[in-house]
Amino acid sequence: MTAPNQVSPFPPADLPGTLGELRAAGHHYRTVKQEIRDNLLARMRSGEDRFPGIVGYEDTVLPEVERALLAGHDMVLLGERGQGKTRLIRSLGALLDEWTPVIPGSVLNEHPLHPLTPASRALVAEAGDELPIGWLHRAMRYGEKLATPDTSVGDLIGDVDPIRIAQGRTLGDPETIHFGLVPRTNRGIFAVNELPDLAERIQVALLNVLEERDIQVRGYQLRLPLDLLLVASANPEDYTNRGRIISPLKDRFGAEIRTHYPVDLDLELALIRQEADLVADVPEHVLEVLARFARAVRESPSVDPRSGVSARFAIAAAETVAAAALRRAGLLAGVAASAAAGSASGAGDPAVRPETPVARVGDAVSVTSTLRGKVEFESGEEGREIEVLAHLLRTATAETFRDRLAGLDLSGFTGLVAEGAVIETGELVSSAALLRQVGPVPGLAKVLDRLGLGDAPTPEEAAAGIEFVLEGLHLTRRLGKDVTESGRTVYGGRG
Repeated sequence: MTAPNQVSPFPPADLPGTLGELRAAGHHYRTVKQEIRDNLLARMRSGEDRFPGIVGYEDTVLPEVERALLAGHDMVLLGERGQGKTRLIRSLGALLDEWTPVIPGSVLNEHPLHPLTPASRALVAEAGDELPIGWLHRAMRYGEKLATPDTSVGDLIGDVDPIRIAQGRTLGDPETIHFGLVPRTNRGIFAVNELPDLAERIQVALLNVLEERDIQVRGYQLRLPLDLLLVASANPEDYTNRGRIISPLKDRFGAEIRTHYPVDLDLELALIRQEADLVADVPEHVLEVLARFARAVRESPSVDPRSGVSARFAIAAAETVAAAALRRAGLLAGVAASAAAGSASGAGDPAVRPETPVARVGDAVSVTSTLRGKVEFESGEEGREIEVLAHLLRTATAETFRDRLAGLDLSGFTGLVAEGAVIETGELVSSAALLRQVGPVPGLAKVLDRLGLGDAPTPEEAAAGIEFVLEGLHLTRRLGKDVTESGRTVYGGRG
């Protein structure tokens, strides 16, 4: 049985097996761009999702992409890192037919009704309707190359095979050529990531592919009308300002489409929820803090705006916070095991209750050090990277606190330390220990409801909500805070 995301290597048994059966079935040859256009229009008419998994581009980028595809244009996507350019390009493959007929053994995936090479044309003419045909899945019709300075013309286009020359073939014979990635993606979609990193002489090799649809190898021009959609990605800085793209190549792309980061907080959150692989429960208010944090980092004057702050920053932050919660649960389980071994009644002690991993806002502090390498700072901020990120994280936490809990009476929480008492929390303080310090708090139920933790939150969820309120009160100068040498956080007194 084939797994859900795995392509079966065997086409359905009811597909035609010979050229005659293919003709009898009413199959007509279409170019790749015609195929994509027809399938895109079919999805539009049916209301089916045209680009599954693409978040935040519904009203901006995707309409431009659709217009380019309907027009049959090759396109280049311009955007800073982490804006989903590669994912969008790869999603285009779903607009191809699921199975397409090919001449078996053809490295160019030639269509039986439209052979390209002399050898394939001779094969079709000789076998006629008895020609056996194969079927190629759309997953095999996508090619991709990350542009690097050492990429050669042979990698992309092809080169002369000296062994075939020694066998007596001539230089003008297509059978002499060992084809590169682009011709081997004939009848498919080929993507060049980070196009500006291609050397100019390599860019020249793509000119004929884009316009004349033929290729040149070592001065010999092969009249092979390649059928493909060419898509590229690039950083706007490289593409428009540094002159690293030759003008004739820019002119041959039919569409230049600008991508962007999520335009609002809800889209940022949706992207994190979709992409993050969380090993523990991360409450919504913690995810919101991380989403606001990522947006604040992008907008900070201390960060180089030309490099951008990838969407992977917020995703990695959510995964790191979840990992911190899992680590706490694992370490506290060790404490529980030690306590149970040392006391006959220890296993039933609420102080050593097994901890379910639930992230708290205090777990987010760890991301300022682990993720600083994902951010490129302005030169004047050297040595202050963690300080800048910590300030932005506090700002994001305060904004989330105000937005989530505005208008609530939180005097019950400030009253906890009115008599000089303190509340200790931190990375390795269990939820049971935190709840014992706090006890019944007036207004807690309304707080947990505002935070989306439900009518019957678990102790871990309640602890996450309480810690968020304490940190928010500190950041709004209503509660004091101190960090001990052991790394624990102590709330108490006035901020």
